[in-house]
Amino acid sequence: MLLTDSIATFGEYCLFVRRVFSIPDKISVFLKRTVTEIQKLGVDSIPLVIVISMFIGAVITIQMQLNVTSPLMPAYSVGLATRDIVLLEFSNSILCLILAGKVGSNIASEIGTMRVTEQIDALEIMGVNSANFLILPKILGFVLFMPILVILCMGTAFVGGYMVALFTDLIPVSRYVYGLQALFQEWYVWYGLIKSLFFAFLIASISSFFGYYVKGGALQVGKASTQGVVSSSIFILLFDVILTKLLLQ
Repeated sequence: MLLTDSIATFGEYCLFVRRVFSIPDKISVFLKRTVTEIQKLGVDSIPLVIVISMFIGAVITIQMQLNVTSPLMPAYSVGLATRDIVLLEFSNSILCLILAGKVGSNIASEIGTMRVTEQIDALEIMGVNSANFLILPKILGFVLFMPILVILCMGTAFVGGYMVALFTDLIPVSRYVYGLQALFQEWYVWYGLIKSLFFAFLIASISSFFGYYVKGGALQVGKASTQGVVSSSIFILLFDVILTKLLLQ
C-alpha cells in the first residue's frame, strides 16, 4: 500500500512539474515575480547562511586540530581537511538540508495558504496556469541564487576557521592558511556548485508540490509544510549519493 501511494505521488509530482515548466503568459510579469522570489528566498537567507557557516567552520577547525595529533600527519592537515570538508559536503549538502527547513517550509506554507483560501482556484477560473504563475518564479529564483549562497558559505566557513587560528593558540594562522591552499583542486568548487543546483530545484519543487495540493484548512497547511521539508531532505540525501558517485569518479 505504501509503495503504491509513493508511486502515485511521484507520478502526480511529475505531472505537476510538467505544468510548472511551461511558457509564461506574460514574460514581464514572470521576470518581476522572479526578482521578488530571489529577494525573498535567496537574499533573505544570507544572514542564516553566514551565521551557520561561521560557527561550523570554527567547529570543524577545532575538532580537526584536537583529533589530528599524530606526528606523521603534515602540519597543514587541519587547514586542508577543513577546506575539503567545507567544499565537498558542508557548503552544498548540509547547507541545503538547513535551507530545506527555512525555504521549503516558507514555500509550502505560502502556496498551501493560497490553496485553502481559494486564491489558486480564482487564478484557475481566470484561465491562468496557476502552477506556472506561482511556482516557476520560486524555482528559478532559488536555483539562480543558490550558487551565491554556496560561495558565501564556503568563504564564511573558512573565515570561521581563520578566527579560531587568530584568537586561540590551537593552530598558527600561517599553518591554517597554508593548509587551505595546499593541494587545492578546483573541481571541488564546481562539484559543490553543481550539486547545489540540483538540491535547490528539489527544495523548491517538492515544497511547492505539497503546498499546491493541500486539502483542508490551516492544520493541513502545517502538515504539508512538514511533508515538504522531510521529503526534500530525503531526496537531497539520495541525490547526494548519486551525484557524488557520478561527479567524483
